[in-house]
Amino acid sequence: MDAITTTSVLYSNFVLLSSKPYPSLRSHLRWYTPSSSHVSRQNLKLNVSTFDSTSVAVPAADTLSAGGNFGEKFDWYAHWYPVAPVRDLDKRAPRAVRVLGIDLVVWWDREGDQWRVFDDRCPHRLAPLSEGRIDSWGRLQCVYHGWCFDGAGSCKIIPQAPENGPQVHTSSKACATSYPCCVQNKILWFWPRSEPQHKDILSKSKPPSVSELDDLSYTCNMGMRDMPYGYEVLIENLMDPAHVPYAHHKILRIPERPPSLTRDREGGIPLDITIEKFHINGYLAKQQFGYGKFVAPCLYYSSPPSGSSNGSVSSSNSQTMPTHSFLKRQRRALLVFFCIPVSPGRSRERKIAEIGPSNWQKACFVPTKSDAKVTAFRKWLRRYSNSQIHWPNKFGNFLPPTPPKEQLLDRYWSHVVHCSSCSLALKRLRILEFSLPVVSVALIGLVAAAKQEVMLLSTRTALVAMALVCFAASRWLSHFIYKTFYFHDYNHAFV
Repeated sequence: MDAITTTSVLYSNFVLLSSKPYPSLRSHLRWYTPSSSHVSRQNLKLNVSTFDSTSVAVPAADTLSAGGNFGEKFDWYAHWYPVAPVRDLDKRAPRAVRVLGIDLVVWWDREGDQWRVFDDRCPHRLAPLSEGRIDSWGRLQCVYHGWCFDGAGSCKIIPQAPENGPQVHTSSKACATSYPCCVQNKILWFWPRSEPQHKDILSKSKPPSVSELDDLSYTCNMGMRDMPYGYEVLIENLMDPAHVPYAHHKILRIPERPPSLTRDREGGIPLDITIEKFHINGYLAKQQFGYGKFVAPCLYYSSPPSGSSNGSVSSSNSQTMPTHSFLKRQRRALLVFFCIPVSPGRSRERKIAEIGPSNWQKACFVPTKSDAKVTAFRKWLRRYSNSQIHWPNKFGNFLPPTPPKEQLLDRYWSHVVHCSSCSLALKRLRILEFSLPVVSVALIGLVAAAKQEVMLLSTRTALVAMALVCFAASRWLSHFIYKTFYFHDYNHAFV
């Protein structure tokens, strides 16, 4: 039986963009070389480009309309992958990251004034460089034996080697493995091949450029989360609008539909989704509220339901509305997702593993058009990648135990530790949580120590009440911190 290689994924950079007046209405969709970004639009034109310069040869034709050789196989290692939002990286310390099964270390090269991405192992004894430090000269230092590396990966010093002896640090074997990387749209990207012929890959191929991410007229909220389940399952989930009113009932704010259009409390309705173009680079889907597009390997974006300032204008109304009126009444909102395969084995979909990934459509009953994009993704994965991601050989085919619910829904290790904003908020709330009981005890101590004739009864009562309020607030805050930053359970039967 074919082994399924579903993965954990870095649900990296789900980006929410909103604007006031915005560019021209959607006139057509442009496709270029595939890459790893995900954007959703609101019936408006959005250009996702993988090249910044016109001097680079880029096919002018739509790559999806160009057809395709069904014998082609997708090369997972010939594309740029997002690593992390730059704002969540710390220039003072190296950081460990895993992308596509490759263990990486990200660090700031002070001399080169840029981020670097290395293989996370020292050539000496294979210690993780991410556990090291940035030395006083701005080099990456291995914390095991002190070997230091510059931005190109060259070893600059081996402390254990005599200064007047052979210059062993100049050997190519002493170099750290460096990967091509760059910053675009406030995100660090890397190319997953380190051979010399890929050193200048940035001059031939660039990451996708989403101009709205750098447009100051937009408000941008960016977050990152490591999801402990399958890469394929995550992308399927993003492509499936039909699950939203049920799986996210009272969890997400979902616009209410007129009772005449719905059949139940949650508001599910038939969805008309058709696949218009299909190719090794992905596919284009037309749906009643806009378009959805998958750009292999990591980009998926879909236009959300249209809405006016109060969120209730239908798609048909927005299409017939005059342009100037539409621009005045609506704000443009974009959801941008980077779905990155991290590694196999963290959590696999057991039912799919049992039937074999190539038998997915035989085992799943998908009779409605609402599943068209999900079916198209499985078809793409089967046709161009044998229904699996091509992981490095170091990963074997195994099925680990299913993680407990607390791990599946974990918030701290999957998001908070990676997010500078959430980490700072947690730190401040922890200080407040610790301070409140201290204040409570201090107030009780003050009342106990004060002589009865010195402190009025009303004052005593007020201080005791304040102490109780502080104590109750600390207990509530502790629960809030745990639910918000660590684990929040959901029971769909009671929401």
